[in-house]
Amino acid sequence: MATKQSNTGIRLKDKYNNEVIPALLKEFGYKNVNEVPKIEKIVLNMGLGAEKDNSKSFNIAVDELAAISGQKPAVTSAKKSIANFKLRQGQKVGAKVTLRGARMYEFLDRLIAIALPKVRDFRGIDPNAGFDGKGNYSYGIKEQLIFPEIIYDKIEKIRGFDINFVTSAKTDNEARQLLKLMGMPFKA
Repeated sequence: MATKQSNTGIRLKDKYNNEVIPALLKEFGYKNVNEVPKIEKIVLNMGLGAEKDNSKSFNIAVDELAAISGQKPAVTSAKKSIANFKLRQGQKVGAKVTLRGARMYEFLDRLIAIALPKVRDFRGIDPNAGFDGKGNYSYGIKEQLIFPEIIYDKIEKIRGFDINFVTSAKTDNEARQLLKLMGMPFKA
């Protein structure tokens, strides 16, 4: 199975090198190939504050994030205590995974080709929302069931998570065009 994952990652990397770079060079008039924006990393973040007291449920959520990403998540903890939320400093409140290289391209390929088309009433992603002004893009997934790695009968509860695409683009327009050429299904 490891070869299948790396092949899909290689396929998207080849698409970037052979189609996306020339298209961006032509559209934005870069002088050098190294100026062309690229996706540097993809960060998956799952907030699990509701499961902070239930360690079994917390571990199931972390395992689901590991299955989706193909990499072990880092567990995040609270930086300070907040009495109103019954939160203590150092308590586990989330999990995150940073994907780079072949795993990043493989995840992006699965997201575009398999997961997003499974979203109910999916008509595309809003091209104007989610950009931060510096070329990075964030998108929220409402339920983990859209990924084929999650077995429907074994889920305990529906959870969502955030996906952050960190690019080397200087502007949102460059990042939007990069993601569009990579295959992100933005609305027309």
